[in-house]
Amino acid sequence: MSTLKRLYSRFEQKWAYTSKKRYISYLRRKGVIIGENLWITNEFKSIYIDITRPSLVEIGSNVRLNKNLTILTHDGSYYVLRNKYKEFIPTSGKVKIGNNVYFGRNCSVFKGTTIGDNCIIGFGSIVTKDIPSNSVAVGTPAKVVCSLDEYYEKRKKLCINEAFSYARSIKERFNRMPQIEDFWEEFPLFMNGDEDNPKLPIKKQLEYTYDEYKKNHKAIYDNFETFLKEAGL
Repeated sequence: MSTLKRLYSRFEQKWAYTSKKRYISYLRRKGVIIGENLWITNEFKSIYIDITRPSLVEIGSNVRLNKNLTILTHDGSYYVLRNKYKEFIPTSGKVKIGNNVYFGRNCSVFKGTTIGDNCIIGFGSIVTKDIPSNSVAVGTPAKVVCSLDEYYEKRKKLCINEAFSYARSIKERFNRMPQIEDFWEEFPLFMNGDEDNPKLPIKKQLEYTYDEYKKNHKAIYDNFETFLKEAGL
């Protein structure tokens, strides 16, 4: 690569890191396949996507990339082999991430792995083997701990007591009654889909699922006051 090309490449990369939109466009220009509605953290400079072989990276739609995510299509193990056996043996592999995948913070995805659709990859996980669709995986190395359906049913129950605990913590910590605007994620527990409140970011939270939520969602509790009563307040 000529000096001029190297300088341009460095400038292009630095310019890409000036906004999330430019970073995504940069990856696409390099040859990475990226679907629609890719979400990346505001701390996107902490994300490392290996584009030494951009044709080996594929990211689906509705994927959420969190802080300190690393995606690798190769590694440097050749270095030890080269020095020992005086041969250069390359190593690389494709990384394919399906649709509707969430990564917690500090995750890594190694070469030669596929993550299926509708997957949750937990905080700090290292993906070294394929993760099937509709799975929740966590660990180092990442292993499937339950299906997405199982996680869905579990969360539907756990979120109720979590919301109660949060409501009580507001009273205990701030010596005041909780206000509806405190519950910017918990509102589905006490508001039907066809209800609205300007103090809550309902449409923003639901995004493209808002219309279906508005039509079909039924709250567990009749209203906010009933919810607080059930929380013991």
